[in-house]
Amino acid sequence: MIKALPYLQEICLDLSGVTSFDEYPFDIPSIRNLKSLSFDSNVTFIVGENGSGKSTLIEAIALLLGFSLQGGSKNFQYEEGQNLPPLFRYLNGIKSFKQPKDFFFLRAETFHNVSTTLEELYAQKKDVLLKNYGIDLIRSSHGEAFMAVLANKLKGRGLYIFDEPEAALSPSRQLAAVHLIDSLVKKDSQFIIATHSPILLAYPNAVIYQFGNEGIRKIDYEETEHFMVMKYFINNYHEIISEVIREDIREP
Repeated sequence: MIKALPYLQEICLDLSGVTSFDEYPFDIPSIRNLKSLSFDSNVTFIVGENGSGKSTLIEAIALLLGFSLQGGSKNFQYEEGQNLPPLFRYLNGIKSFKQPKDFFFLRAETFHNVSTTLEELYAQKKDVLLKNYGIDLIRSSHGEAFMAVLANKLKGRGLYIFDEPEAALSPSRQLAAVHLIDSLVKKDSQFIIATHSPILLAYPNAVIYQFGNEGIRKIDYEETEHFMVMKYFINNYHEIISEVIREDIREP
């Protein structure tokens, strides 16, 4: 029996037309060595150190699916010109026979731009914006706006791409986000999320891909650096803090 979910089941990367692997983003090991990536679960996490290529791939997937690089729903198209990251032009997606009804790309870095543009577009129809998000995005904190997306904007049966959604969320809000993500998964939704959050990564039955200099590999939650470092820190925080603030090891 063919599965209806996930909606985006696999991406394939064909770099045969790339002329130089010494330039961004093709100089990133995880991107240069990527052939395909399967999405076998309704929730897929992409993790890795800064610069490992996780956000680069998330952006490319979003562009492949027709989102603006700034983020938002597929109805939101921000004027971006021709300077789009090139990776998405080398991507192909394998999709389910069943199409999602809802779409959203939450990119923490640029969500304020989306909020500002929406405020301008709906200047005369603020009731519509309030109906969609439940709050005034511009006059709310970054974290409140992120939670409003999860709680009010996303309706289910959706394909949702998130890039570091924890950036503006406190630990308790991250736990609340896990609850909201789960409620949307139960409404036949798919999430692909780049994150550094050990709280989000604990979501059960998620697939976790580790990006690094050796390429990409699937790992378990307790194998992630995020889990191991946080566990070690909590159990040994006095010694660790004393060590990292020692004057003789401070950076110049």
